[in-house]
Amino acid sequence: MSVPVQHPMYIDGQFVTWRGDAWIDVVNPATEAVISRIPDGQAEDARKAIDAAERAQPEWEALPAIERASWLRKISAGIRERASEISALIVEEGGKIQQLAEVEVAFTADYIDYMAEWARRYEGEIIQSDRPGENILLFKRALGVTTGILPWNFPFFLIARKMAPALLTGNTIVIKPSEFTPNNAIAFAKIVDEIGLPRGVFNLVLGRGETVGQELAGNPKVAMVSMTGSVSAGEKIMATAAKNITKVCLELGGKAPAIVMDDADLELAVKAIVDSRVINSGQVCNCAERVYVQKGIYDQFVNRLGEAMQAVQFGNPAERNDIAMGPLINAAALERVEQKVARAVEEGARVALGGKAVEGKGYYYPPTLLLDVRQEMSIMHEETFGPVLPVVAFDTLEEAISMANDSDYGLTSSNLYPKSERRDESH
Repeated sequence: MSVPVQHPMYIDGQFVTWRGDAWIDVVNPATEAVISRIPDGQAEDARKAIDAAERAQPEWEALPAIERASWLRKISAGIRERASEISALIVEEGGKIQQLAEVEVAFTADYIDYMAEWARRYEGEIIQSDRPGENILLFKRALGVTTGILPWNFPFFLIARKMAPALLTGNTIVIKPSEFTPNNAIAFAKIVDEIGLPRGVFNLVLGRGETVGQELAGNPKVAMVSMTGSVSAGEKIMATAAKNITKVCLELGGKAPAIVMDDADLELAVKAIVDSRVINSGQVCNCAERVYVQKGIYDQFVNRLGEAMQAVQFGNPAERNDIAMGPLINAAALERVEQKVARAVEEGARVALGGKAVEGKGYYYPPTLLLDVRQEMSIMHEETFGPVLPVVAFDTLEEAISMANDSDYGLTSSNLYPKSERRDESH
């Protein structure tokens, strides 16, 4: 049996061999095979990366913005050259279908180029004064050292979303990828290394959130921490950062509602909702997690919805190109979805489709449709993060909007009705 590759960190412009004894296994969620190992990094590793970023930041900020933008374009060019390799890594470690992985890589390169275009736009403003013959010059300065803590569901794109704006505006950065999907981040660091980006401008530390992540949020040298992930993780990051009054940018969970009116195009509505729910196996924070259907079309709609969900193909994305879903990210995610559905059933919901994990290797959970659901049930309020759709009937649009707004989450919502009809959007 071959030994899985053991990845280094990337600190101060070089790959650093891990000298510790503890490693984290990276598992293919489609097969449960260990595909690599990463260091179980500690706070000291994060501090070294932060120190390197601090040393590099003044010289990096001193470069003209147009020169910093040119470095970003070199990174995007490197991504396009390695697109096939990177998308394969995302498929292998994240369980994402091939088409979605390819789109993520392409969009990442495009996003970096987009941010590079801001080099001539962001630097300052000339503001007319209240006094005649006087103008005010507004200069914008970099914050300093920034840190980015990433999730596993869009691991490659979110490197760019943390990194590109920070570097363009003269900041340096330390990135911590999810320990479940670090291999694509290593590939990103290799591109950074190959183009010769100045030392310390981009750093990559590996490990767990409770150790490395906490240091990235709590180190007093950090000017801003940006984190995408769960609400519980966001609460910890904010509490840690607050000790130093560190700026925080958080993108957390969602419980997106979809409202279907009785005069909606049912074929379009069903397709839109199913596509939204099964993308990335339901592991997307801003896609439909709960459905409200007007009573006049409820029976017809749920019948079509069940047929469409039944037709969704899923399997190992490395072996099949005809699927819309792969596995969930890990065993814990699978267990959480099972528990959410079981609790819904205990509260009175009925499983019309799916509802049980697939036996065998891999963390597969089928598209699941829940009926006889009531608004007060936990499944309508807690983020499921899996391919599960609970459906509730309503009488009026006002009632539907009230239920849609009955949530602690924000992010997104959708309302499906004929294009030719305008509705009151003041809600």
